[in-house]
Order: sequence, then C-alpha cells, then structure tokens
Amino acid sequence: MAKALLARFADSITMPDLRVAPTTALSPGQIKTDVLSGLTVALALVPEAVAFALVAGVHPLVGLYAAFLVGLITSIFGGRPGMISGATGALAVVMVALVAQHGVEYLFATVVLMGILQMFAGAMHWGKFIRLVPHPVMLGFVNGLAIVIFMAQLTQFKQPGTAEITGHGTTGGEWLTGMPLYIMLGLVALTMAVIWLLPKVTKVIPAPLAGIGVTAILVIVLGLDTPRVGDMASIQGGFPPFHIPMVPLNLETLWIILPYAVILAAIGLIESLLTLNLVGEMTGQRGGASQECIAQGFANFVTGFFGGMGGCAMIGQSMINVKSGGRTRIAGIVAALFLLSFILFASPLIELIPLAALVGVMFMVVIGTFAWNSLRILWKVPLIDAFVIILVTVVTVYEDLAVAVVVGVIVSALAYAWNNARRIHAKSYVTPEGAKVYQIQGPLFFGSSEGFVELFDVANDPQSVIVDFADSRVVDQSALQAIEAVAAKYEAAGKRLQLRHLSRDCHRLLTKAGHLMVDSDDDPDYALAVDYHVRTGILGGH
Repeated sequence: MAKALLARFADSITMPDLRVAPTTALSPGQIKTDVLSGLTVALALVPEAVAFALVAGVHPLVGLYAAFLVGLITSIFGGRPGMISGATGALAVVMVALVAQHGVEYLFATVVLMGILQMFAGAMHWGKFIRLVPHPVMLGFVNGLAIVIFMAQLTQFKQPGTAEITGHGTTGGEWLTGMPLYIMLGLVALTMAVIWLLPKVTKVIPAPLAGIGVTAILVIVLGLDTPRVGDMASIQGGFPPFHIPMVPLNLETLWIILPYAVILAAIGLIESLLTLNLVGEMTGQRGGASQECIAQGFANFVTGFFGGMGGCAMIGQSMINVKSGGRTRIAGIVAALFLLSFILFASPLIELIPLAALVGVMFMVVIGTFAWNSLRILWKVPLIDAFVIILVTVVTVYEDLAVAVVVGVIVSALAYAWNNARRIHAKSYVTPEGAKVYQIQGPLFFGSSEGFVELFDVANDPQSVIVDFADSRVVDQSALQAIEAVAAKYEAAGKRLQLRHLSRDCHRLLTKAGHLMVDSDDDPDYALAVDYHVRTGILGGH
C-alpha cells in the first residue's frame, strides 16, 4: 500500500516548465514584463503578509517568511504559471484560535501536517473534484472575495499604532479624519488613476507598479504625513532559519493539531483550486489541479520547518500578476525573491512606501475581480442560480471561503436533485396481448423513487405488466428499493411484473445488489430484459 501510494505520488509530479505557459512565447520582452510584474506583486505582498500575521496573532516575519517560501515553491512546481501564493486571511482566521490556546510552535507543526494532507490529496488526484463546483458558486466566490479584499483595505484608514491586536485580529483604532483622511483618499485616487490611464499610453511598465512608484515619489518628495508600510511593523529580518517545531511528539499533540490541519488543508486547497480555475480562464490554460495540490502541500510542509505560517493561492495578487502581464513561472519566482530581498536588505526603503499606494492597487484589484456581469444576469438566470450567487457571496464575507463553497455546492446539488426528481413520469399503453406497458422516463434515484412508486395503478392494471426502462436509468439503492416496492404490490395483487431495457450500468448495479440470478444476452442494445418472479422475490433472465 505504501509503495503504491509513493509510486502514485511520484507519477503525479511533473517537471515544471520554467520557460512559459503553453500559450506564451518566451522573449526578452516577456521576461521583462514578468520581472516587473513580480516586483509589483512583491510590493503588494508586504502589507498583506504583515496584516495576516497580525490577524493570526504571530510576528510579522512569520507571515513574510510564509509569503516567500510558499510563493517560491508553488511558482516553481505549481499547476498554473501566473498564480501567486502566500499567507492569506482565510487561513489566518483559523490559525488564531490555535495560536491563542497552544502557541506558535503548535502552529508550525500544524502547517507541516497540513502540507502532508495536501500532498496526499494531490497524490490521490482529488483536485479533479473541483470541477463539481458550479459556475454560480464561482461567481459568488469571486464576488465575495472582492468584497473581503475591499473590506480588508479599510483598516488602512485607521490611525497607525492605535489598533489593538485581539484573538480576532486587528480591532479598535481611530479612523483618520480631517486632512490626514483627505491626503489618504487623494493618494489612493491618484494611484488608481495612474493604473487606469497608463495602459492607454504605454504598456512598457505594469500599471500597478507605476501607480505605486508615482505615489511613493510624491509622498517622499513632498514629505506628506500619511501612513506608510513601516507604520504597520518592521519587515527587517534574516533568512528564514530551519526550525523543527518544538512540540511533544505524541498522540496528544496529534489530536490537538489534526482538526486544525484538516480545516486549513481543505480551505487552502479550495481557495487554490478555485483561483487555479479563475487564472486558467483568463490565460486560456487548463488542467494542473493535482499538481497544484502537491505543490501547495510541499510548500506548506517546508514552510512549517522554516518558521512560516503556511499559505495558499492569493486571488488578489494573482490578479495583479496576470493583469500586469505576468504569464510564466518567472513572475512568481521573481516576486518571492524580491520579497526576500526586502526582508534582508531593503526594508528601510520599502517601509517608506505609503499604504495609500498599495490600497489603491488593491482597490483596482477589487474592481477587476468582482463579476459585475453577475449583477446583470441575476434577473435572467434560473432563480436557484441567482440565489446561489448571492448566498455564496454573503457566506464568503461573513464566514469563510470553504464554508461558502461547500454551502453553495450543497444547495446547487439539492436543487439539481429536486429538478431531476420531478422529471420522473411514465407513458402507458396496452399491447394487443393485453399487457400494460409503462414507459418510464427520467432518472430513478433517491429523489424520484417515491414518485416512481406512485406511477403505477396496481388495482386496475391487467394481469401482465411491463416496465420499460429504455428512457430511464436506475441509479442507486433507493431506486432498487422502489422497484422492490412496486413488485411487492403486484405480488400481493397476484399479478406478473416484467422489467425491460435496463442499461448495462443498471444491470451491473442490480447484479451487485444480488437482485439478478441469471444474465441475459437477448437484448444487445441494453444487455438485459428480465421478469420479476413474485413468488421468489428475485429478478431472473427473460
């Protein structure tokens, strides 16, 4: 078993294409675009990583180390060039309770276990199940995250140093008022204007990078009094040191960290795979789900041994990268290396960047991420789809991404089951021999089994009844039980029931359930035509 799993794990890993995505030609121009895009992403990563570290209740460097390591490893081995990963708020809000109760060392151990679980999911190819997420859930996902990103930026409009770090992140603090507020709003507007106007003039420099640069230069030259990156926390530090989590290696520790690891692994994979699909739609790429799971898992496994808080794909930074022209793995690798250089060498310079510039970039990400067309189609799509879009959006904002996606998928699945349950019906006629034929139409499964039973008029039917499944499918055990229930009624009435045109998969299902004693090959299209022997209670060949 272990050897088979290891072999499957090895087969799942493909060597990364360090050159380009399939649709992108590598050229000096593309390399330059990727490098500049990576620099833009790195600048935007700094306040995000610091903020999420504070939410989790750990030192800012724990978030920065995670952003560097997770970003670097997933950029090299991930399933989609152009994606950016790092410390995220969706994971931070789960980590805060663990850190508060048991300390940061247990967090590192949890991140290691989280990585193992994600690699296992990738080796088992469970990433393919992301295709079960309906499009309305995807729309709710991007809308909810856009709102979450927007709300996260509002904390930058508070007085530096007055916010209180609690078990639920950064709270309290006084809002900017008067001239400081006007300066902040003006700088945000300036950054957004540069990002919007520059592509109309030139695409030599990524617009977000130009917006940050113009605003930063203006603030530094004029000496404007406005919050800066350094007001959040110092980002100066050394290279991430190797560190084995200092926790007891026993079952008690496992039972403490396992629930958190499972939740973090699930949230991380859901957010990463949904971001994978979103980036894939924008860049015309497909596949890579299992590879992304393994890359995310390996990144978190390594990060746990280097003092990082773990992470997953970041939709905001991924959008910045893609819309800045980043298309290859170079962009993500460069972003991670720039981030490390900020920590090691350039922290005094980076700490001078005004938060307003980074807020402006993220506001433009919000505008570009929100699916504005979903507002227009709400009145055109089926009511249940419109409900799912709104539901997932609201749950994403007020709960978290994983819960929102699970709720959206469950509601969509229940709606689908209900719609199919109402499809079951039958056409009936009497043959020249006097037998009544029921032509069943629609799937027979747990949702439609009760309706199936109600289709038959046992009391008034003739002695011979034929149930034709040519336009139906027997799906599950509930369907088998429904057939048994109908047969029992005809048995009680002393009448003969015959089943026809069961498909091959239905034939296998009935055989596996022990309802078929003899196979029949006289029905080449459907492989089975059987009689129900009411005296024995079994299905036999016909």
